[in-house]
Amino acid sequence: SAGPQDLCMLSAEEPSNLVEARKEACWCRAMDEEINSIVESETWIMVDPPKDQKPIGLKWVYKIKKDPSGAIVKHKARLVAKGYVQRQGIDYEEVYAPVARLETVRLLVALAAQEEWQVHHMDVKSAFLNGELCEDVYVIQPPGYEKEGQEHRVLKLKKALYGLKQAPRAWNIKLDESLLSLGFARCPLEHGVYVKCSRGARLIVGVYVDDLIITGSSRDEIAKFKDQMMELFKMSDLGLLSYYLGIEVAQTTEGITICQASYAEKILDKAGMSECNPSQVPMEPKIKLRKSTKDQKVDSTYFRSLVGSLRYLVNTRPDLAFSVGMVSRFMEEPTVHHMNAIRQILRYLRGTINYGCHYRKGVEGEPRLLGYSDSDLAGDIEDRKSTSGTVFFLGSNLVTWASQKQKVIAISSCEAEYIAAATAACQAIWLSRLLAGLQEKEEQVVKLKVDNKSAISLCKNPVLHDRSKHIDIRYHFIRDCVETGKITVEHVSTGDQLADLLTKPLPRVKFIELRERIGIRS
Repeated sequence: SAGPQDLCMLSAEEPSNLVEARKEACWCRAMDEEINSIVESETWIMVDPPKDQKPIGLKWVYKIKKDPSGAIVKHKARLVAKGYVQRQGIDYEEVYAPVARLETVRLLVALAAQEEWQVHHMDVKSAFLNGELCEDVYVIQPPGYEKEGQEHRVLKLKKALYGLKQAPRAWNIKLDESLLSLGFARCPLEHGVYVKCSRGARLIVGVYVDDLIITGSSRDEIAKFKDQMMELFKMSDLGLLSYYLGIEVAQTTEGITICQASYAEKILDKAGMSECNPSQVPMEPKIKLRKSTKDQKVDSTYFRSLVGSLRYLVNTRPDLAFSVGMVSRFMEEPTVHHMNAIRQILRYLRGTINYGCHYRKGVEGEPRLLGYSDSDLAGDIEDRKSTSGTVFFLGSNLVTWASQKQKVIAISSCEAEYIAAATAACQAIWLSRLLAGLQEKEEQVVKLKVDNKSAISLCKNPVLHDRSKHIDIRYHFIRDCVETGKITVEHVSTGDQLADLLTKPLPRVKFIELRERIGIRS
């Protein structure tokens, strides 16, 4: 027969309030653990209520933690402050805290695969409780844990609580100070990344709030860093990186793969398309989407929810970047026609659910940055703006990509390609500088491949002729990059233009060929 704990583990429902939570032993234990953690951190002191300040309310938030397969790992109860009542300038000042971009995380993974390093993962328990507050903040006593006979008193916070506006910044300041004290240097181009060189070994740490990605050339240095962090904070050592922000990571002898199969399954389930017939392309080549149609309107909230979910999926699926970007343009008044386009994407997703980026290990020679830049011409039939597509590789490993509608109307294919190349140049310079900082080497000259010879001539030719004199000065940034030797621009045939995947819907055979060549596979 199942005991109370077993019944609780079988239940996948999260309680909505304290009364419901107290009916199950697992949630009572979770709340006790949270209170004990807060008390051990000396987060607050009990005081009489201030006359000039109203205390902030507290509430319990309950969450079931699951692994990628959907199995219940933990029941988590979090005591959260009702930070929405805080007023800027009185209860808090600055709230911003930097986190590592996901494209930076992909660069770290690609670098680790190239160098045959392991990637480790650590998590800070109750991270925000470590952040020290500069302001006077008062909260009520925790619901269900009021001190008997002192119910009228309030708690003055010494450290941050989840839900406070300034909590992320307070924690980031504390973590930053700790990492700098351990000999790390913060990367000036990415404030969520820290680098340390010790005894010839290089250690790199990527920070996303309370999640730490650790990689480097010495396993002993990684183990030493873990021990140091465990002395400073309450940490969970999660071993080799396997699951991060909804991204599944597999580290094998052949390389590292990242995908979002479980997340993709949730999207299909949410759309009621888990058993739909798969499609081989995410968007039909001849499709024309318009804003002003006489088609029946659909629920815009539901449409936006699906688009938002798919946009997060693009972090490991560049083959979806163009099609998801296209449907994102119609979120204001979506129609049945636009919803059918999303269903086509979901049908494609159903057939490629386990696809993701593969990073090969130990490629010979120093990894070089290589970019591809492409553009269609006036592909948007509403405003006749073009779509830029860029992809960048470290060696043979894909690290970053983008599919964006241009902000101006190009009147020639040369101009559209030139604007796309200028956008790619900005990304190339950032990647080159970031990689130089991680490797502690000089910046690389980035090779950028473009399939339009006129655009290449425009990049190299400082003379403004009739066809280019109207182009905004900001797009001539690429000329300076070429002149100073930061970027070299080369011609590539249209058939070998890998960024073509990000600019327009392609026929099935061409789409599958390019998808394979950029490193997206099951």
